[in-house]
Amino acid sequence: MTTQNLVIQSPALSGELIEHAAAIAEASGVQRLGTTAARILGVNAEASIREEVRLWGERVNVDCAYVNAGTRLTDCKVLAMDMDSTLINIECIDEIAAFGGVKEQVASITEAAMRGEIKDFSDSLTRRVAFLKGLSTDVLQAVYEQKLRLNPGAETLIQAAQQAGLKVLLVSGGFTFFTEKLKQLLSLDAAHANVLEASDGLLTGQVQGRILDAQGKADTLLAFAQALGASPAQIIAIGDGANDLKMLGLADYSVAYRAKPVVRAQARYTLNVAGLDGVLHWFER
Repeated sequence: MTTQNLVIQSPALSGELIEHAAAIAEASGVQRLGTTAARILGVNAEASIREEVRLWGERVNVDCAYVNAGTRLTDCKVLAMDMDSTLINIECIDEIAAFGGVKEQVASITEAAMRGEIKDFSDSLTRRVAFLKGLSTDVLQAVYEQKLRLNPGAETLIQAAQQAGLKVLLVSGGFTFFTEKLKQLLSLDAAHANVLEASDGLLTGQVQGRILDAQGKADTLLAFAQALGASPAQIIAIGDGANDLKMLGLADYSVAYRAKPVVRAQARYTLNVAGLDGVLHWFER
């Protein structure tokens, strides 16, 4: 039987919290991984214990991840990430809408789609993009410069993954205007998203071509992984909304980052308090 370790993370990870986790998980030892993380060694991975650990983590705001002992980042081949509210801090479409005074209307649809209440992503995106009709394309650059920021730990995670030999894919139900800029900024291997249609410097309120929806995101990741000969055990996929679930389902390292409940319930790993670079602590050097 493979030995499992439990990696716990929190911005304020005290010795007391580490001791609590070790006791609950019936650990054989503890390894500090810095001020924010620890590896609890040789834990009991039975379902009832795992559930007790999960509930404890939620109660005390600690991220908990069960990982096979000896797992290394170099064992993986692919890091796939969603963009909006995962790699970056905003929902780009909501911020574009803000320039047209319609953010509230658009954001309400975005939230419902991310929670999984709107099942047809293509329909939800079509409805939202229609609100953008007549806005200057200059708004896109303004959103990029004024609103868009990388989420904490994003650069550290991507650089470490690249150094370990992983190929990095950005796949988004958002827009190519932003994914292409991020691809260049972060030297990503591939980026896929939807194309906002424009004419004479104005947005038409339509998406050009086929919409990249949940199935489209999964298909994109599958093709990317197959080209690299990557199995599910070699894929890390990170997302936050219901539109990411099919993509996450292709990865053994499926990660819900600051995610909606429907995603947290189905992903194998969650990052509720640690930054994106929290993924790195799961792997041994």
